[in-house]
Order: sequence, then structure tokens, then C-alpha cells
Amino acid sequence: MTDQTLEQKPLTLADLRARRREILEIAARHGAGNVRVFGSVVRGEAEADSDVDFLIDIVDMSRFSWGGGGLIMDLQELLGRAVDVTTEKSLHWYLKERILKEAVPL
Repeated sequence: MTDQTLEQKPLTLADLRARRREILEIAARHGAGNVRVFGSVVRGEAEADSDVDFLIDIVDMSRFSWGGGGLIMDLQELLGRAVDVTTEKSLHWYLKERILKEAVPL
């Protein structure tokens, strides 16, 4: 059986925290800080095909290029699955309060 035929397991918050250093290094390289996780991973509802939702602060706009595209690509490569990255400012007003309550630091 090859790696390509193995079904991916859901990521947990513990999995992400085990890669905390790498995630934070990638974020810093792309001008982001205060990295938090929210969504299905935090709620323990993630499935094998679930994405990972990150809430960040932009700390260096000169390194935050392509609307965070480089950050997203590097995190997806590290984690092997889809990643969404958003800022508090870009959260929809209807979801903002719930997401801010749910978000936890790595």
C-alpha cells in the first residue's frame, strides 16, 4: 500500500500543537503573528477532509504578500490539507463573536 492510498486521518488540536514551532515560523516568515485555530479542529468535529481554520494578526504588511496566499500555500504544504487564514478585521459580523470565542492559541 502506498501513501497515496492511505486515507488521511482528521487533524486534532494536539496534532497542530505538535507542529506549533513550524506553524509559527511559517507565519512569522509571512508577516503574521498571534496565530489561533478555530472551527472543526477546535470543536473536535474535524473529518479526514476538513480544512484547518487559522485566525491571525498581520504584524508586518511588507511580508504579507498576495493576500496571505504564500502563508496559505506553505501551511497547506506542511499540514497536507486545505487551510483557511483570516484576520479579525475580515470576519463577517454575523460570525465574528462566535469565532473569537472559539479561537484558541496554538
